[in-house]
Amino acid sequence: MDKPMAGKLFVVSTPIGNLEDVTLRALDVLRNCQLIACEDTRNTKKLLARYSITTPVTSCHEHNEIEKSSGLLEKLKDGKNVALVSDAGTPSVSDPGWRLVNLSIENNIEVVPVPGPSAVLSALVVSGLPTDSFLFLGFFPKIIGKKKELLKDVKCCPYTFVFYESARRLSRTLSLMLEILGDRNICVAREMTKLYEEVLRGSLSEVISVLSERETLKGEVTIVVEGSRDGHYEASADTVQRTLRLLREKGFSLSEAVSLVSRAFGVSKNGIYRVALEIWNGDGSVS
Repeated sequence: MDKPMAGKLFVVSTPIGNLEDVTLRALDVLRNCQLIACEDTRNTKKLLARYSITTPVTSCHEHNEIEKSSGLLEKLKDGKNVALVSDAGTPSVSDPGWRLVNLSIENNIEVVPVPGPSAVLSALVVSGLPTDSFLFLGFFPKIIGKKKELLKDVKCCPYTFVFYESARRLSRTLSLMLEILGDRNICVAREMTKLYEEVLRGSLSEVISVLSERETLKGEVTIVVEGSRDGHYEASADTVQRTLRLLREKGFSLSEAVSLVSRAFGVSKNGIYRVALEIWNGDGSVS
């Protein structure tokens, strides 16, 4: 018997709040694939119920992704089409999914993007800050020391940067940003596309002042930060190395990181390349 043609892995973006933001193509894929791998089956079933989709679901989250990916790969090899979704937005962007995507690529399974809602882009385009070049930092560190280190690493970055933060840690993070980055412009986007959506724009001190009058703050928060106004400046060798490690950890290629750091710090690419090569040949972790 001939071996069945392999199925496809569809990486499907789903709404970050408002269920009407799902695309027609996403609904078609979710309705016609053989299995949906989702971060939380309870959350995904709400979306499926809204659009009368009865496709079977299975969980694939950060705690079981390694073991679950092998089983999903076998289904793909058997010719079944699988849709990968997270709780909200695009899978593998600060959400589970990277391991399954990477495993599928290694096994010559076609991976198909089904683009749609993104908290990063939604916050960026309403921020009023430059959008031609930006750096996404994912979820901000929880530990104060790590927060300070990261802010020092990106202080000189000339590009707009974006990250996620918990609402309950927001005030402390903004205060640290003011201390380390100076009073630059930011945008705090909270509960985007949801009933209580809120976008605060202004300098760090202005936003901190507004939030200081709130007793509590809830919801999903995305922060967009103005890049360095000072342009290039002299950076220590340690800062250059830490920035390269950060970029490697965030998925940048060696050449991309070298180019970015060279422009940001005003250092020749040749000098940066030798340092970067050592980091890319190591573990690449940010110490």
